[in-house]
Amino acid sequence: MLWDRLALYLPVFLMGVLAMGTYWLVRSTPVPGVDKPVVTATHEPDYFMRQFAVRTYDATGQLKSEVSGAQARHFPDTDTLEIDQIHIRSFSPQGRLTTATARQAITNGDGSEVQLMGGAKVVRDAVTDAQGHLQPSLTFTGEFLHAFMNSERVKSHKPVELVRGQDRFTADAMDFDNLDRVMLLTGRVRGVLVPKKSP
Repeated sequence: MLWDRLALYLPVFLMGVLAMGTYWLVRSTPVPGVDKPVVTATHEPDYFMRQFAVRTYDATGQLKSEVSGAQARHFPDTDTLEIDQIHIRSFSPQGRLTTATARQAITNGDGSEVQLMGGAKVVRDAVTDAQGHLQPSLTFTGEFLHAFMNSERVKSHKPVELVRGQDRFTADAMDFDNLDRVMLLTGRVRGVLVPKKSP
């Protein structure tokens, strides 16, 4: 008798469970055509690094660049890093070493472009060119230097000093292309050229 009564109400009970499950499913399913609000990125750092060093390598496993600093802040809206007490070592495809230091820097996502601010210094080591001639080291100093690491270019719209071997130049602005060996100095330009000693 009890079993007959349960059997009688079992379909009603199952229908109720299915109805409640369907109701829950409909409430949980997102409505098509309704877009979620777009969250715009603000200029707020999304991560920090302290006392860090980041190295990148080329396809053959050779060190391409190393960036280290006291602290770095990454900004996702511009994909840039602000770095305090930056130190950079960068190797060209030919193996030429360029180093850069400054009190602060802003670098793009892949580290190929760096703006150095405050006591900025970029040094390219002495190298031997394709003809076997020794090219003396180059040192750039100023309060602002814009270094393009891949193309070996250094620019500044502020006063700079350039030392090439024993030669020394100062200018109000500069654009130096190391690959083409072309330097454009503008504003008040002064230079001291030391003659080469004869053998």
